Amino acid sequence: MNLYNLKHNEEQVSFTQAVKQGLGKQQGLFFPDSIPAFDDIDAVLDLDFHARCAKLLAALLDNELSEAELFEMVSKAFTFSAPLNKVTEQISALELFHGPTLAFKDFGGRFMAQCLAKFSSGNKTTILTATSGDTGAAVAHAFYGMENINVVVLYPKGKISPLQEKLFCTLGGNITTVAVESDFDACQSMVKQAFDDQELKQAIGLNSANSINISRLVAQVCYYFEAAAQLPKAQREQLVVAVPSGNFGNLTAGLIAKAMGLPIKRFIAATNVNDTVPRYLASGNWEPKPTQATLSNAMDVSQPNNWPRVEELFKTKGWPLSELGKGVMTDEQTAQTVKALDDLGYVCEPHGAIAYQQLTEQLEEGEQGLFLCTAHPAKFKESVEEILQREIDLPKPLADRADLDLLSKEMPADFAQLRKLLMSI
Repeated sequence: MNLYNLKHNEEQVSFTQAVKQGLGKQQGLFFPDSIPAFDDIDAVLDLDFHARCAKLLAALLDNELSEAELFEMVSKAFTFSAPLNKVTEQISALELFHGPTLAFKDFGGRFMAQCLAKFSSGNKTTILTATSGDTGAAVAHAFYGMENINVVVLYPKGKISPLQEKLFCTLGGNITTVAVESDFDACQSMVKQAFDDQELKQAIGLNSANSINISRLVAQVCYYFEAAAQLPKAQREQLVVAVPSGNFGNLTAGLIAKAMGLPIKRFIAATNVNDTVPRYLASGNWEPKPTQATLSNAMDVSQPNNWPRVEELFKTKGWPLSELGKGVMTDEQTAQTVKALDDLGYVCEPHGAIAYQQLTEQLEEGEQGLFLCTAHPAKFKESVEEILQREIDLPKPLADRADLDLLSKEMPADFAQLRKLLMSI
């Protein structure tokens, strides 16, 4: 698989290099120079989950890794399902929260861990990542206890749910967590500064596990195919997918799946009031505003890192950007939707609720709707219980960590302090 740097097209790397390097020159994102398309999608969808994942990834990586190697890797990484749950006659939820940290990021985080274990050759690696909630837990658990790999996770202090924090800030060992006294964009900016520091990169073997890393993106492509495989064939041709969107990695993966031949009619990018992309799609002007804290905190991103990949994909495929649906929801509207879903017998958290509501507003007659449920509602126990005015049960992965002490360090949004910490680990 050949990939090029979106900022410096002349910088071209293999998949292995891209995984180990994370970012290109000037923090440029890597993007595949071609995306293979399957002629017989139904035959691909007829395969079982792991066999299909291996086939998809072997094609996407242009056999840089063999189908047999990939089958072994995905079998170790994807030890959980991604079931469809029918909410109404026309709309289903794709539940991506059945992994060990109860969020969709388990797919990308665990596949990336398999990749780095294969590619690092025993050399010391430091994973530095920023999280607005779910990435931190998925990455921390995926790499926990791995030899020669240290993980440092930055997150905005007081701006992720207490149970999200407990899930990854109680591990210790090779996992270091840092509560940054600012917002997610500041955390992400510090990560980018670290990647611009060549001396630091070399000294600690720096890598990133944010959705900027291509291994996470390609893993996420797999569950879009899994969703379609669970639908009757007649419904696949009229499929509309609503994606709760923060850093836009999830949408990018869905678009890659479409480019590979998956018959998704169109996508809806659903955001909270951090609406840089919907405003851009409406006006053509890229005008990020200060990040606002919301109920759907994992989407509190005003400068989404993956957006350049989305635009590149639309450009290279010749798709009009105007075909991308969009929608913005306030916290009040989000809470109303969580209640409405509960009335239908489906308990959902704010991120999935935003996608569901935008889907209900934009779905046309004869279409089949799918919205992504990116996290278990118990990860947002406090806010969901307040909305629904009743208690919800804690699943075991959360119950096991709920009473443990936080091990996080606290730090202002100061790169010099972060650098000192990284060099000391």
